[in-house]
Amino acid sequence: MTIITAAQSREPSFTKETLGTFSGDVYFNHLHKDEHISILDVKFSPCARTHWHGHEKGQLLEIITGSGWVCDRGQEPRRVKAGDTVWCPPGTVHWHGADEGSSMIHRAISFGGMDWQDPVSETDLKGTH
Repeated sequence: MTIITAAQSREPSFTKETLGTFSGDVYFNHLHKDEHISILDVKFSPCARTHWHGHEKGQLLEIITGSGWVCDRGQEPRRVKAGDTVWCPPGTVHWHGADEGSSMIHRAISFGGMDWQDPVSETDLKGTH
């Protein structure tokens, strides 16, 4: 059993992302990780975003602060804001990140393995500016 204390969630300890799978400045607050699930808070600076990626068994995103965008490959980007929850089904390829004028923090609960792909292009961002 793992307990994530209220202090870990309320007063996060963010560290700069260094995976090379994001564009812009992104910071992580790792809450839990094992072979089945990863739980972390992700802080995106304005315009920062993930690369295209997928999750073996899906991903749940809870937008905590700010606003931003989510997008499944082949679809139009969709706006999200604090209080929204997004379910990314297993096997779908998507990206998510902050608006131009807002930072965004979301809690990402990812199930199973991940498949990182290419960066999001300017064409993929149409409608977000």
